[in-house]
Amino acid sequence: MTPTEQSDRALKLCQLAPVIPVLVIHDLAHARPLAEALVAGGLPVLEVTLRTSCALEAIAQMAQVDGAILGAGTVLTPAQMEAARAAGAVFAVSPGSTPALTDAARANDMALLPGAQTCSEVMALLELGYTVQKFFPAESIGGAGALKSIGGPLPQVTFCPTGSITPALAPDYLKLPNVACVGGSWVAPKSMMDAGDWAGITALARDAASLPR
Repeated sequence: MTPTEQSDRALKLCQLAPVIPVLVIHDLAHARPLAEALVAGGLPVLEVTLRTSCALEAIAQMAQVDGAILGAGTVLTPAQMEAARAAGAVFAVSPGSTPALTDAARANDMALLPGAQTCSEVMALLELGYTVQKFFPAESIGGAGALKSIGGPLPQVTFCPTGSITPALAPDYLKLPNVACVGGSWVAPKSMMDAGDWAGITALARDAASLPR
């Protein structure tokens, strides 16, 4: 799959809902009920970050939930790309980009959301064929205002911004023409997962799924 094909697939995933949950799972027992709660709330595309020891197994279990589309986040190496694919992920998200990582995405037939911060990084990825990119860490590097400014000279690139985005801030991003969706961790608070409050998470997901764009 070429970078252009990867971006086409990534865009279709981003268009399924205004928010992609960014999930850090510490307890494997949370994986399946969490996926069920989020899908029930209208958020089918799920990013499980590879920051915990059970992340890959969580992806494998969540991928079995009807309607769930699994991706791996914080993918930094080709080995992680391969492991995520084997676990059932169909897309990968990275805070940045390296030639080895983009090569691994092509080799593993994975849609990739490579991260960019600056116009130079956006242009370098665009040169490779990546028309859909991650803008990270969004709030720390200027927020919606910065992304709006990047859209002036580079309107052909569409973004999924992530990083400290809240329900209050999300609409500022979603109204931009160069934003397909946002990534957010607020829909799955650790306190709710620890409490087994899956109905509460479904309610948060439902609110997120109804955000206008």
